[in-house]
Amino acid sequence: MYTLDELNNIVQKCKRCNLHKTRTNVVFGEGNENADIMFIGEGPGYNEDIQGRPFVGAAGKLLDKMLKAIDLDRNEIYIANIVKCRPPNNRNPLRTESEKCIEYLRWQVHIIRPKIIVCLGAVSARNIIEPQFRITKDRGKWVKKGQFYIMPTYHPAALLRDENKKRPAWEDLKNIRSKYNEIISIGKDGEK
Repeated sequence: MYTLDELNNIVQKCKRCNLHKTRTNVVFGEGNENADIMFIGEGPGYNEDIQGRPFVGAAGKLLDKMLKAIDLDRNEIYIANIVKCRPPNNRNPLRTESEKCIEYLRWQVHIIRPKIIVCLGAVSARNIIEPQFRITKDRGKWVKKGQFYIMPTYHPAALLRDENKKRPAWEDLKNIRSKYNEIISIGKDGEK
């Protein structure tokens, strides 16, 4: 079993797909290694590629506000992406790119062992929940897979483009907070 640092060292050298040819930095992921909640986006954008950190551009600033609205911050969660290198022109990752990179994400999930996974956007949900997932139709519904509660919601970048998605996203966030509170309560009861 790898540690996150060991896995990060492996990912930094990855050449499994052509995205490595145009990356500035690998964007491995960051946050609390013991997080109960893991947020997963699709892939790094321009700012993330430059800084080597997930969600640091405009969508990242909005994600920070979203977290704050439900009394969370980056120190409590873990943030990663389906692919670790920026697709050219911020396009969605190709299926082949996602398939080559998803093993790294699986290892991250295995190491961190979150109780809740939040899929930010359709690309994330299609790779984690099911390939035919429709974000506008199926967002906001809990999916239980193994030991994980998975909530798909809109990607923060989509909220920046479409104000009408903000209210449903807010409802999703409240639902995530409620599930988190429930899990914390069960955990505390189990410690007695």
